[in-house]
Amino acid sequence: MPRPVTRYAEPRYRNQRICHVGGRRENEDYAAKAAAGGLREIRLIVPDARSKAVRDEVAAQVARLDPRHEDDAVAWIEAVSEFDNDPERG
Repeated sequence: MPRPVTRYAEPRYRNQRICHVGGRRENEDYAAKAAAGGLREIRLIVPDARSKAVRDEVAAQVARLDPRHEDDAVAWIEAVSEFDNDPERG
């Protein structure tokens, strides 16, 4: 028997609604309320970290990183975080 088509198989958060493909009107109402509150919906398709192939590819990319460039990135992040805590800037 085929599984029902849904956007979310189960709610991940307490007040999250399950959006069925047929429930388009309800979703539009929710989106309109969110937009009125200054929010907008975005949808992302990202690599599935549960996939062994994805994990292997990430591991291979991490292994190819140049530690000198990573040190530069960490130093910049630390400098920016210190800037945020600068007492002269309030």
